[in-house]
Order: sequence, then C-alpha cells, then structure tokens
Amino acid sequence: MSPVPNRRDDEVRRLLDTPHPAVPVDLGTRAQQRGRLIVRRRRVLHLVLWVLLAAASVAGIVLAVMLWPHDPATPDVPSNGTWWSPMGR
Repeated sequence: MSPVPNRRDDEVRRLLDTPHPAVPVDLGTRAQQRGRLIVRRRRVLHLVLWVLLAAASVAGIVLAVMLWPHDPATPDVPSNGTWWSPMGR
C-alpha cells in the first residue's frame, strides 16, 4: 500500500462511524405486504392480457371464417338474417 492516505477511504470511514438511522419495527411486515400487492397486481394484469389475447384470437378466427371467399362453382345461399349467415351473401 502507498503511504499516502486515500481520501475516499477516509470519507467512507467517516460515514460508517456516524450513528445509523433507526429502522422502523414494522419494516419487514410492510415490505411483505407491498411485495404481495405487487405480485397480485402482476398476476391480474397477466390474466387480463391472456384473456384479451384469447378473445382477439377467437374474433380473428370468426372474422376469417365469415369473410373467407366462397367457391364460385357453388350457388349463393340466400341470407336468412341470422348472425351466422355469411355477410352480404
């Protein structure tokens, strides 16, 4: 080691020699509750996103089936006004 004292080492020693602030008694309990809340929110968010993805997938499949071009060799079937009838056919 060099005989010249390091200024940073002196500053760290000075900071460590001062009295430390008191830690609240319920700090662990509050941290645990906050952690559980964060995990619960994350799970709900993931569930909502998966449900939205599933709904979008189903809607896309239904839309693709409804708008799939029909075979021109088959005659057009008249629409009977129900929701599953081909759109505009």
